[in-house]
Amino acid sequence: MKFTAEQIAGILEGDVVGNPNAEVHTLAKIEEGIDGSLTFLANPKYLQYIYTTKATITIVNRTFEPEAELATTLIKVDDAYKSFSKLLEYYNQVKLMKSGIEQPSFISEGVEYGEGLYLGSFCYIGKNVKIGNNVKIYPNSFVGDNVTIGDDSILFAGVRVYSETQIGNNCTIHSGSIIGSDGFGFAPNEEGVYSKVPQIGNVILGDNVDVGACTTIDRATLGSTVIKKGVKLDNQIQIAHNVVIGENTVIASQTGIAGSTKIGKNCIIGGQVGIVGHIIIGNNVRIQAQSGVSKNIPDGEAVQGTPALGYADFNKSYVHFRNLPKIVAEVEDIKQQIKQ
Repeated sequence: MKFTAEQIAGILEGDVVGNPNAEVHTLAKIEEGIDGSLTFLANPKYLQYIYTTKATITIVNRTFEPEAELATTLIKVDDAYKSFSKLLEYYNQVKLMKSGIEQPSFISEGVEYGEGLYLGSFCYIGKNVKIGNNVKIYPNSFVGDNVTIGDDSILFAGVRVYSETQIGNNCTIHSGSIIGSDGFGFAPNEEGVYSKVPQIGNVILGDNVDVGACTTIDRATLGSTVIKKGVKLDNQIQIAHNVVIGENTVIASQTGIAGSTKIGKNCIIGGQVGIVGHIIIGNNVRIQAQSGVSKNIPDGEAVQGTPALGYADFNKSYVHFRNLPKIVAEVEDIKQQIKQ
């Protein structure tokens, strides 16, 4: 798909300096620009590249005045970075603007879906599923019985959504993710043999939730595993049964959260964090990467380490830990002096 400088300027409310009919069909970094590409200049560190870039169009701030001749057409805007981000969002929407039901795919009886549905090849939609408007379900995806999917949500290729799951509006679930798989529930008998405890609850995703690739969210034993609105989950995260995650919390890759833990809103959790079950993490909590959380954390705390300590306490302790060989040597020296 091609766009002219004039069309792009119209979208961004900018002004063209150069050829208004210059056409682009791809995006590029300014130092890697090629003929037919669109780029931007926002960081002064990259100023040198605007005089050598081969990009056809460059978005710049209105304050920019070239000190040498340019080969690229300029679009001047109030904020080049924000405008380029807006253009990326627009480009992504155009790229994902698909509709229609591809074959082969299977839709069970009792399914209801709104306008603008895109259903890719080799998808399976179970009984009594309700799908909103402008939903995109990419190829090789599975949607189980009695699932609800809200307006403008996207399920990328290979997503698995188990029965009874509720997905809100404007959610994005990336490839390989599994929503609603059984919680890890087993009970040992007197002989130490484990029997499975049926997991009959579901998963509820609020509006504007993003789920990264290959992330798993388990269904509840009873009730619901709840991911509230605005939550952003990275790739390869494990969320166990009956977990509740509060609004606008962000969790990085490879974090694991055990069953029935409650996490508050506006938390930031780093990568490879391990969180035990049946605890409460408050609002606005910060957990540094690779921390192990084994007890409740009150509102506003920042923690680090395994087991996780207060962030400041951990850093103080780490200074001593790093100097431990030197401290031991000094203690041994003092012991020798006392002996003598």
